[in-house]
Amino acid sequence: MSTATLSRTLEDALGVSPVSMRPLSGGCIGEVYRVFLPEDNPFDRPSVVIKFDPGPSASLDIEGHMLKTLKSRSDLPVPEVFHSTEQLLVMEWLPGRSTFSMKAQEHAAELMASLHQVRGNCYGLESDTLIGGIHQPNTPNDSWLNFFREERIMHMARYAHQDGDISTDLLKRLEKFCDRIDEWLEEPQYPALLHGDAWTTNILAEGDRITGFIDPAIYYGHPEIELAFTTLFGTFGDPFFRRYHEINPIADGFFELRRDLYNLYPLLVHVRIFGSSYAADVDSTLRRIGC
Repeated sequence: MSTATLSRTLEDALGVSPVSMRPLSGGCIGEVYRVFLPEDNPFDRPSVVIKFDPGPSASLDIEGHMLKTLKSRSDLPVPEVFHSTEQLLVMEWLPGRSTFSMKAQEHAAELMASLHQVRGNCYGLESDTLIGGIHQPNTPNDSWLNFFREERIMHMARYAHQDGDISTDLLKRLEKFCDRIDEWLEEPQYPALLHGDAWTTNILAEGDRITGFIDPAIYYGHPEIELAFTTLFGTFGDPFFRRYHEINPIADGFFELRRDLYNLYPLLVHVRIFGSSYAADVDSTLRRIGC
């Protein structure tokens, strides 16, 4: 879509015409821009971020709902949502880059530890959400292991198999892992609120402070699945984990095995989004435990 057309769309929806727009990277859904506004505007700030998706299956309202939920239920710094429909999301612009000093990692640990202290009544959420633009079911469950088995591993695995991105043999091995899941994983103390997609490009920092978490995939679950995802692509290192452990102790065995088992979920998400190249990592993890 041309910037002129998008400008008219914004003016119709928000009652204000942009001064200029600058494309931004990031996100798996729609087009993303930083929009500079005239001095007299209803948001009382010089710029906002917009996401626009003109497609027939647009679902930016779900992202808006997730950000509002994090804002209302936690102290995690997330952008304020000003306008949210299926096709258009307008939110606060947050400064920062996805590079983290030692102090910024420690600050991230404090923020994430605080988030994980927000308790829910069950695992899942009152509504389904999205991760990387694909459906993420959140049917409430009193058991974390049952939730992780059905709503996370097997949900993504079945669709990946249906799409031809994992083999029938790998699907059966994932089923075997799920049948024996309590041999390696345990129920947590309580359902904790999770950002759900906390990796490098979804976290912003300025200097030694974290300025925002964006693009969430929220639900209530085990904090270890969130911690595991931060290790999958090297988002955080020792400064983060030392500080997190001081606040919310991490049980023995997490780094040795459980983080790899929990990372089966984001790996399957990546299989669905990017194709079968990530299936080899799923295979490798299952071989470690004899599945």
